[in-house]
Amino acid sequence: MQIQLSDKFNYSRILRFTMPSVLMLVFTSIYGVVDGFFVSNFVNKTAFTAINFIWPYMMILGAAGFMLGTGGSALISKILGEDGGDSKRANKTFSMLIYVSIAVGIILALTGIFTVRPVAALLGAEGAMLEDCVLYGIVLSISLPAFLLQNMFQSLFVTAEKPKLGLYVTVIAGVANMVLDALLVAVFPMGLLGAALATASSQVLGGIIPLFYFARKNGSLLRLVPALPDFPALGRICFNGSSELLSNISMSVVGMLYNAQLMHYAGEDGVAAYGVLMYVNFIFISAFIGYAVGISPVVGYHYGAGNTDELKSLRRKSTVIILITSVAMFALSELLAYPLSYMFVGYDEALLNMTLRGFTIYSFCFLFAGLAIFISSFFTALNDGLTSAILSFARTIVIQVAGVLLLPIWLHLDGIWLSVVISDLLSMLLGIAFLLAYKRKYSY
Repeated sequence: MQIQLSDKFNYSRILRFTMPSVLMLVFTSIYGVVDGFFVSNFVNKTAFTAINFIWPYMMILGAAGFMLGTGGSALISKILGEDGGDSKRANKTFSMLIYVSIAVGIILALTGIFTVRPVAALLGAEGAMLEDCVLYGIVLSISLPAFLLQNMFQSLFVTAEKPKLGLYVTVIAGVANMVLDALLVAVFPMGLLGAALATASSQVLGGIIPLFYFARKNGSLLRLVPALPDFPALGRICFNGSSELLSNISMSVVGMLYNAQLMHYAGEDGVAAYGVLMYVNFIFISAFIGYAVGISPVVGYHYGAGNTDELKSLRRKSTVIILITSVAMFALSELLAYPLSYMFVGYDEALLNMTLRGFTIYSFCFLFAGLAIFISSFFTALNDGLTSAILSFARTIVIQVAGVLLLPIWLHLDGIWLSVVISDLLSMLLGIAFLLAYKRKYSY
């Protein structure tokens, strides 16, 4: 039986409904890591460093997709709750959102093509590493319109009550990326260009396949229809999703700052070690983000319908699920530290030791990050974009930037790894404080 947004959710139903979104985001992260694996082992360390060096900037350009997806999902699910499931108004909002995303994606693609070189040079890339950054960045810039759609549909598939379909699309795109990486990097020696083409191709598949699905009659709550610009609705969507935009941009800016600090304290090896940690971080944090994406439309629907008892239940049960998962992820990260590090940089003993040292410190962030992410997304689902944005801004810009700039002064390289742990701990405590402060306002 298909689970609907209007249902009452026990633990089993929550997990069944959110699991496709969790797997979708985790799988997206895994196939994103594949580029790094093939480049590190079949090209060279400089190319591997270049991917990790320029990737945060590409994520800044693609962050608008997360904003439109999460903000749009919150508004559309609220509309469905208010209208008792009637999708006419929701379809117009959904369609307008898709058309705006395509236009924004084209503008950002042109921006990326012309700015990737000066940005990489400004951050400290030079010589062969700079040329690798430019090559990888330009190819991925061309696929940005599809990347925005892919990011957006990850949320909208859940709102359309088709989370499994979103997972299937992600699997198709992911398998294509893995196969193309193997062919274009390992079999046909196209090097970094082959890895970039593999990733761009997977993004095109992930963005275009959903367009064909929603453009025709389908079994979901949503479909593409003619729609004129609705600036008040678009403003609400951008405001609701501003925390996700800010969070993604901030994380990318902080990532670039980390790379700059690592270049100063440890050179290219530091950036390469950080890249390995980020791959594990992408996968584990994606599980938390996937849960947030999966549960947010449910929260938004019941908030719009005024079902306060269900809101309380969703908040309480989600907290339990997140806490249990956080402990499991911390234990798993410690257990897998050596094999994962060896898989990427086992060819260099000094780099391997540096990466393992980073793992032992960095892993503690998984104890706190999940709850911080969930609380921020919970406020987005309640259409309180301001509170969500404050939490995201504090977590990524205020606390992490202060940490990565100050802690290395006393703790050197260890201070860089520790700054993430402290940031997530303080962000979790701040989120809990906001959750308690607004308890009566939203009746959760």
